[in-house]
Amino acid sequence: MIHIFSALIPVFSLILIGYFFKRIKFPSYEFWPQADKLTYYVLMPSLLVYKLSTASLDSQNSFGFVLSAILAIFFTMIILIIINKIKPSEPSSFTSMVQGAIRFNTYVFLALAGSIYGNEGLVLAAIILTFAIPFINILCITIFALYMSNDKLDFIYLLKSIVTNPLIVACIIGGSLNFLGIHLPLVLNNTLEILSQAALPMGLLSVGFGLVIKEIKSSKSEVIISSIGKHLIFPVLIYIFGRIFEIDGMMLSILVLFAVLPTAPSSFILARQLGGNVNLMSSIITVQTLISIVCILFVLNYFI
Repeated sequence: MIHIFSALIPVFSLILIGYFFKRIKFPSYEFWPQADKLTYYVLMPSLLVYKLSTASLDSQNSFGFVLSAILAIFFTMIILIIINKIKPSEPSSFTSMVQGAIRFNTYVFLALAGSIYGNEGLVLAAIILTFAIPFINILCITIFALYMSNDKLDFIYLLKSIVTNPLIVACIIGGSLNFLGIHLPLVLNNTLEILSQAALPMGLLSVGFGLVIKEIKSSKSEVIISSIGKHLIFPVLIYIFGRIFEIDGMMLSILVLFAVLPTAPSSFILARQLGGNVNLMSSIITVQTLISIVCILFVLNYFI
């Protein structure tokens, strides 16, 4: 238990520090959106390229590992669609509920996987990112296309959302370098290493800055349904699929950890761009970030 707390507390402490900085307006409101861009486009890709290009990628049953995550994401969405048939929500609200249930916070995931399981855990987390991010983008944009009338939604928009995602590009580059046995020049490798050391702290601080506590009271039923999908339905499904594909040990633990993560702050951006309920999305992000502390603690205590 002490090991779990020593890994969990620093991660969520940085999130709280980020929220504290927001409250005291330090350094300024304008600083954090730019810092988030730096993390998303430079620091985090540097971390993924550095770790994947130098890692051992010979994990057994990686196909079942990835497929467990993909199937759990898909069927979580299907269950939410069924729930929405029974208890309908406004289309804009439902799109935010789905995003809340199936998206995940990349920064928290990588920070926890690395803190608890070291480089091997970080690499396994990156493998999930490579496949889960494009799949989730496809599902979320499909939901917007089905439930909202929006001229922006077409195949080009979908393709662009995938190929321009710096995290996907970084995973592909790092994995390809590793697979082909290409070693980066020492100077470049050391530069990426230094940049990667700043990625997770900056990412977690940005997560804290993004919390909007005052929005929690709005749309309680939608927040509850989305959070049940995220923190109950999703992890149960991913555990079931993991066992079906005979995943165990660290890989199963990382799968379940992946499922109970809070939803991604980028969900708010997509909701704003495509006409989703942005206030509800803010509530879901904040509530799930708080709930996930208990859920992650439970998962780590049970699976480690």
